[in-house]
Amino acid sequence: MKPMVLLLVVPYSIIYVILFIVLPINQLVSLLFPQDISLAFAYGSGVFKQHGTGRGQMEKNMLDFVFAVDDPVTWHTMNLLQNRKHYSILKLLGPTMISSIQNEYGAAAYYNTLVPMDGRLIKYGVISTESLIDDLMHWKTMYIAGRLHKPVKMLVQSENGKLQSALVANLKSAVMASFLMLPESFTEDELFLQIAGLSYAGDFRMLFGEEKSKVANIVKDNIQHFRTLYSNILQDCPQVVYKPQQGKLEVDKSPEGQFIQLMALPRTLQQRITRLVDPPGKNRDVEEILLQVAQDPDCGTVIQQGVSSIVKSSSITQSVKGIATAGLWKTILYSSKKLMKVWKGWRRKPSVS
Repeated sequence: MKPMVLLLVVPYSIIYVILFIVLPINQLVSLLFPQDISLAFAYGSGVFKQHGTGRGQMEKNMLDFVFAVDDPVTWHTMNLLQNRKHYSILKLLGPTMISSIQNEYGAAAYYNTLVPMDGRLIKYGVISTESLIDDLMHWKTMYIAGRLHKPVKMLVQSENGKLQSALVANLKSAVMASFLMLPESFTEDELFLQIAGLSYAGDFRMLFGEEKSKVANIVKDNIQHFRTLYSNILQDCPQVVYKPQQGKLEVDKSPEGQFIQLMALPRTLQQRITRLVDPPGKNRDVEEILLQVAQDPDCGTVIQQGVSSIVKSSSITQSVKGIATAGLWKTILYSSKKLMKVWKGWRRKPSVS
């Protein structure tokens, strides 16, 4: 007698639950999304513990992903076949139009948000590898580059040499910009707070949609992650004396030292500084203007304003674009969740008499 084979038909939703319980995040990405990905990472409070957030709350927070893809049209074509429900009404326009919206508006990223995974919500952004490299190298929008200033969980990382170099260059740029905004002597904590705050400077959402202590919450429980990310850069940087045992740093604040740091900044930030300092019509050389800024006692303020101007424009345009890519109903839900998070954070703060 042949042995009986018992066939169990398991609903796909149950498989999702099993995946979240059994498999790590990187395997989830490989199973649930098309695989033509050059870089994938997870970030945010669903991945890294933030101060004031317990483990139970972490597991309820939305998981945030970014996928960099070499060919957005092909990737969206495959994802529409695999995950059509993730998209708003824009799915009716097809993959070519979706890719055009991704590349030509906002911060060159296309987000699908509030995607349910049986008790867990995810959000994922798609950006072309070319646009990501451009942002990492030049801070054109700082939208994805800013997320990579902070610790992230790398899930997929191809051997694209240009992309790897751009990832390191982005971290070095964050260090140089922060040096210019800090005093001569400072602690590791102060440096990491400055770095983490770069991508929030000028972000209009911080006025009403994000908890004001967000940057401090990100850094406080993740000092070791920041140290791992930046220790090699700090040890190899001739502009700073780094004492990791004491957690202290001293940076060269002479005009010559600040000029070297200014010349190492990303191109877009240098251009924004030029617009702030150079009166219309003079058309002076960028190097000449940066030399002037290096001797200015308010040099750090100028850098802060330059960074803020980049972040402000990209945060506004990407948020407007998000209404279309998420759909109106999801936008309302997402915004209400953010505001509720702010309210809970405000209630946690001790009252001040």
